[in-house]
Amino acid sequence: MSNYDLLDNQKNINKGKLTCDKKILASIVSLATKEINGVADLCHLFQNKIMSVANQSYVPGVKVKFAENGNLLVDVYIKIQSGFSVPDVAYRVQENIKSNITSMIDTPVKKINVHVMGVDFIEDK
Repeated sequence: MSNYDLLDNQKNINKGKLTCDKKILASIVSLATKEINGVADLCHLFQNKIMSVANQSYVPGVKVKFAENGNLLVDVYIKIQSGFSVPDVAYRVQENIKSNITSMIDTPVKKINVHVMGVDFIEDK
């Protein structure tokens, strides 16, 4: 066995366990969503506001759940700016969320649901 093989085996032995709070994941999702051109804002849902009273780890417009196999399930609720294509913005939101989560915490994302709750019309002044 060469020195390289020993080092490679040692890397696999010393791997630890990664834990991450749901609020951190929700914050990553929120920031990734707001980065996309065409997203006006994240939406607050009435049921989420009620949940936020009991749970301090609430991030507006974002739901994060773990599947049984450890994969991540994400729901994000947004308003889109007028003049932007809904499918294009939703797709870019999905791709940016997936990219940010996998690059930051290396967790597999099973599903990202983008719920468009409205259109924000900006009036010229």
